Amino acid sequence: MSVRTAHTAELAAGELRAIRELLDAAFGGEFSDEDFEHALGGMHVLVERDGRLVAHGSVVQRRVLHRGRALRTGYVEAVAVRAESRRRGLAGRVMAELERIIGRAYVLGALSASEEGAALYAGRGWCPHPGPVGVLGPHGPERLPEEEGSTYVWTPPGGAVLDPAGRLDFDWRDGDVL
Repeated sequence: MSVRTAHTAELAAGELRAIRELLDAAFGGEFSDEDFEHALGGMHVLVERDGRLVAHGSVVQRRVLHRGRALRTGYVEAVAVRAESRRRGLAGRVMAELERIIGRAYVLGALSASEEGAALYAGRGWCPHPGPVGVLGPHGPERLPEEEGSTYVWTPPGGAVLDPAGRLDFDWRDGDVL
């Protein structure tokens, strides 16, 4: 088994196709083109077994406005493991490498957890942000109450100190904002 990291710019077209196929299979066809777009432009962690991609995750830069500060945030995207390779610690290996990247390059880590994925993140020290969550949309700040409780944050050593009651406003992007 091999684990490697690569920036999107370093991935060949075939590798990007393999990532997309893994994500489509892992998310039961519910991984949209916009979801895939959100996973690009940053660092990818790829786990391969016998030349086949079995796990993936990426971290992309986003800005999060919190208490008047724009925080350089490593946003975790597209964490997935092939069904036949689950429950073997691969998602944990992916997250460990993503956390290493976040710890070296960002002041905050963030992600939107599904119900299925929440236990993985909580077990690694990620916590749901207890305060309001919003977006800096095309028409100004907008609260996203449906994202509250599923928006997890992780602060690397020496990273940003969050006010638990303070609002997190994420930068805008097409499709699902978070």
